Amino acid sequence: MTKKKTTIVLFSGDYDKAMAAYIIANGAAAFDHEVTIFHTFWGLNALRKDEQIPVKKNIMEKLFGKMMPRGANKMSLSKMNFAGMGPKMIKNIIKKHNAVPLPQLIKMAQEQGINLVACTMTMDLLGLQQEELLDDIEYAGVAAYLGEAEEGNVNLFI
Repeated sequence: MTKKKTTIVLFSGDYDKAMAAYIIANGAAAFDHEVTIFHTFWGLNALRKDEQIPVKKNIMEKLFGKMMPRGANKMSLSKMNFAGMGPKMIKNIIKKHNAVPLPQLIKMAQEQGINLVACTMTMDLLGLQQEELLDDIEYAGVAAYLGEAEEGNVNLFI
């Protein structure tokens, strides 16, 4: 029997949407699916390292770097952000219910062998460099994602 495949395009830079993508991905991996999450545009923020990495950038790339959240824990909510209070509230609720926060879900995904892919075209557009993103991820373009999705049993766009 062939292994089932799940592919997810993570386009959103919202904490709650990224969390949903990673919950689904980890669940699919637990059900023995081969899972790929293709991070593009604002979804790349989930893969950014928390600390600032010194890399050479032009003015526009520096501006994008400052405007985008640095790391999964700094992402805002899609609704009820309340000038940053919303994420603090949801993180307290997550902790209270012993749920797994987004940074840990990402780590779990890596431990389960989920294929985390950063879109190279978007990285170029936003001025992100490999050194600024998490270790042990892959870099590819849309053709690589489409190759995975074509064989997928479940394909999601979040």
